[in-house]
Amino acid sequence: MKERILTSLLTVFVITGLQAQTAPAAPRLVVGLTIDQLRTDYIEAFSALYGERGFKRLFKEGRVYVNAEYDFINIDRSSATAAVYTGTSPYYNGIPGNRWMDRASLRLMKSVDDPAFMGVYTSESSSPRFLQVSTLSDELMVASQGEAEVYSIAPTREMAILAAGHAAKGAFWLNDITGKWGGSTYYGSFPKWVSDYNDRDGLDFRINSIVWQPYLPVTAYRYVTSGAKQLDFKHDFSDERYEKYKRFKTSPYVNDEVNRLAKACFNSTAIGMDNVPDLLMLSYYAGNYAHKPNAELSMEIQDVYVRLDNSIGDLLDLIDRKVGLKNALFFITSTGYADPDPADAPQFKIPGGEFHIKRCAALLNMYLMAIYGPGQYVETYYDRQIYLNHKLIEDKKLNLVEMMSRSAEFVVQMSGVQNAYTAQRLLLGSWTPKIEKIRNTYNPSRSGDIYIEVMPGWTVVNDESSSAHQTKVVREAYSSSPLVFMGFGVKPKVLYTPVKIAAIVPTLAHFMRIRAPNASSVAPMTDICKE
Repeated sequence: MKERILTSLLTVFVITGLQAQTAPAAPRLVVGLTIDQLRTDYIEAFSALYGERGFKRLFKEGRVYVNAEYDFINIDRSSATAAVYTGTSPYYNGIPGNRWMDRASLRLMKSVDDPAFMGVYTSESSSPRFLQVSTLSDELMVASQGEAEVYSIAPTREMAILAAGHAAKGAFWLNDITGKWGGSTYYGSFPKWVSDYNDRDGLDFRINSIVWQPYLPVTAYRYVTSGAKQLDFKHDFSDERYEKYKRFKTSPYVNDEVNRLAKACFNSTAIGMDNVPDLLMLSYYAGNYAHKPNAELSMEIQDVYVRLDNSIGDLLDLIDRKVGLKNALFFITSTGYADPDPADAPQFKIPGGEFHIKRCAALLNMYLMAIYGPGQYVETYYDRQIYLNHKLIEDKKLNLVEMMSRSAEFVVQMSGVQNAYTAQRLLLGSWTPKIEKIRNTYNPSRSGDIYIEVMPGWTVVNDESSSAHQTKVVREAYSSSPLVFMGFGVKPKVLYTPVKIAAIVPTLAHFMRIRAPNASSVAPMTDICKE
């Protein structure tokens, strides 16, 4: 039995007082499950395929918010995970995406790269150094004087590390090359229980025998919208030529691997074993196989949700056996985005075109030279952002705000451009709902001077990127994410009123009796549990 005293200003009880109560004043364990690319509409569309242990149990016993919303744009797995566990947007937490342009080096930075720390069971050097605020795990470690059991497990290192934050005891992800669970020396000594798992039960011992075929009879998969009728599918992961572990991480089997390591965590640590909260942060994958369009692999995406339903059921059973759901507060949500679809076929005549950011930057620089004289005024560009050369502008004693305004006025006249926002306008201009969402995505130390809003249906072409990130079709259609709370006296109900993703961690902090993360300003949802 761990003897710990929570030091948060909100905490007024000690362990002995907790143990004397018939019902715990705080959950013994909080389990967060963030599912990459989970879609509310797909949960509903494929509901006839589910058993009783997963989604149906969540909707029966959980408090389900059908429409949970991120309050910023250009969401991906890094920015979403950071937002979930900090309770705020990239403007404050410093994570606008999986990668961004670094002004100093003019190189792309990845969200968790850090050469100061070595990888364990991986060559990737990683840390949460770019996270600018505290996370839920940080606040729990502060409140428990470093004694809480806090771990993060995810298929990808971005989701593992950004959930773990600065102070967790470990963040673990699957190595793309070896299939082992990797980590970082940033979090101190690598736990023996993870090393033992790698040595005895690692994915590399089993992957050559794993074959993904339909879980149900193929006649059950009838929600096919593609004209190309798919009769069956079969994917194995034994061929070394096709980066088998990377492909495996885009299959539903990766969720079972997360569950396996979570089970090892329960068996090897004291997590959830007393009345002081511990924290286990997990991530799943629910996108399509090999990031292919759903129309191309329409049967696979259905099978993903069928197997996801089973994985969630297995996780709920595991928590129930090890801790008891009444002693645990469980939440599940989505990263709120999906891999982009390709451009629509020409025969459908949907308006669109191509916007080339490289050409835009070159034309803008020519325009600025015509006004201000020779010079490389556009320092670099990335995605839909233009970075001006601040040093040159300063050396020439030019007005940066004026130059940004002229640049935006020029860019907005280009084909496919809906609007162009300067950093000045985002930070100090008049408020609109659209500007607020863009501003929440903007980060002063990471973002460009001009953000270009491209018209829906147009394809953004980044000529300098790898093929995987070279093109992206802009779509502004509303996308909802689910948010589910379960266990610890949660009152079951299905609600359709939109809620903010940013409300998750202040709500958890409220019931854990600790401070919310230091940039989390949204009010907690205090009515989700029974009195």
